[in-house]
Amino acid sequence: MYKDIFMNVRVKSPLVHCITNYVTVNDCANVILGCGGSPIMADDISEVEEITSICNSLDINIGTLNVRTIKSMIAAGKRSNQLSHPVVLDPVGTGASILRTSTTFKLLEEIKFDVIRGNISEIKTISQGSGNTKGVDADVSDIVTEDNIDEVISFSKELSKKTGAIIVITGVIDIVSDSKESYIVRNGHTMMSKITGTGCMLTALIATYCGANKDNILKATALAVGVMGLSGELAHKKVIDNNGGTSSYRMFLIDEISKMEFKSLEGGLKIESR
Repeated sequence: MYKDIFMNVRVKSPLVHCITNYVTVNDCANVILGCGGSPIMADDISEVEEITSICNSLDINIGTLNVRTIKSMIAAGKRSNQLSHPVVLDPVGTGASILRTSTTFKLLEEIKFDVIRGNISEIKTISQGSGNTKGVDADVSDIVTEDNIDEVISFSKELSKKTGAIIVITGVIDIVSDSKESYIVRNGHTMMSKITGTGCMLTALIATYCGANKDNILKATALAVGVMGLSGELAHKKVIDNNGGTSSYRMFLIDEISKMEFKSLEGGLKIESR
């Protein structure tokens, strides 16, 4: 099943509409291209409905939120819903400000999302209405561990039932859940948290995988999370070999995503179904 999902991205080359964070927009575009998709970045209200109509999926990221793009996000999301395109939300920094939190709930009210990806603090804010988001990072008290993982899985299944979306909680341990089934992904490296944009890149990757696998969104999402994590592990090895730092790591991460073959995934994926 994973092989079909992986190859569909390469064969179908889905066109992904991104209304995303301008801090990381270039990295997101390169990740989409690297894994086999095609990105288009359009956020002006005068064209978003037209653009999203020709795409296969939509990535909405509120990382650099402003009043102008909120209307564009809603318009594009509604049009994508009409066309049954997968829509992915990245609620960056939800809980850090009134604008971010209120906008997230406005988006959830107006748009049907297929996937919501965030750190545990952002996802808890969506569930509870408020949270302890530390800027755009998770609060240390919320971190997912082996001790609380069963509790987090139950929480994510309940939130999936409530929102109708697959819930992706990323951190040291990643959780991917719909209302009935969960995947635990243990791929990744701590260095991923030392560069900006790995979460945004992952959301773009998820949108690409979902755009090529509309009939299997849950497994496509889990595989995208695994691909990102494994690429992070391989990139760290390259950094060590080349005596590099964080800038090199960012480059090697995108390299590894673009070089990924299914044989590498078979040997490196750490995905457990619950």
